[in-house]
Amino acid sequence: MEREQIDLDTQDVGRGSVIRYGHWGRPVLVFPSEAGRAWDFENNGMLEGIADLIEGGRVKLYCVDSMDHLTWSDNSLPTEERARRHGGYEHWVLDTVVPLIDADSPGHRGIVTVGASMGGFHAVNFALKRPDLFPVGISLSGNFDPSSWHGWGEMGEATYFANPTAYVSGMEGEHLDWVRSRANVLLVAGQGAFEVHPTRSLPGAQRMAEILASKGIPHELDLWGHDSAHDWPWWRKQLAHHLPRFC
Repeated sequence: MEREQIDLDTQDVGRGSVIRYGHWGRPVLVFPSEAGRAWDFENNGMLEGIADLIEGGRVKLYCVDSMDHLTWSDNSLPTEERARRHGGYEHWVLDTVVPLIDADSPGHRGIVTVGASMGGFHAVNFALKRPDLFPVGISLSGNFDPSSWHGWGEMGEATYFANPTAYVSGMEGEHLDWVRSRANVLLVAGQGAFEVHPTRSLPGAQRMAEILASKGIPHELDLWGHDSAHDWPWWRKQLAHHLPRFC
């Protein structure tokens, strides 16, 4: 399958890559798992599950680096500093990656975000913060509370606004109405190995679904069976099952 890699600089979080697969179709922005690199999906067989969508011109994938090693995965930093650095990553996606997608896929009907594990957090976080750009967010085995990721130190505004379980709980008024009118979130999790311990992906998805329901934000919670593990073979099946209806 043909791919094109583009390297983009940002002052806040260094150099990041975008790998494009496909030539036309709805743009899908893919965030990697904990490994954090743009080639995660390709290296772990995820493209095989949706090859027909790419080759049939239904989707165009843009896989990005996550740079989590500089933010959430650096446990030597207090959580507030990790969140502050994550803010630089958000700016990189919004100010650099999104314009690239818009220029490369003119006239598209909104970018779908997708991610597995840590990538699931990114996919949902962007969809809830900017549903005008990302009207669909798909998480496969994500956890949405950064304060629970070996958190330490005093947590302030940066952590709050990087934590979907916190800022969605606090949504109200016109802003909540705006999100309700645009967002569509899909939370997928298994009930098998590593979905509870140590990742807390299953309870994390259930909690996020409860918060979204309490705010009336459109969402779905799809729980797979006790054989469905926190691993690539299951994420490949889940993505192949769900992505076609959004593209």
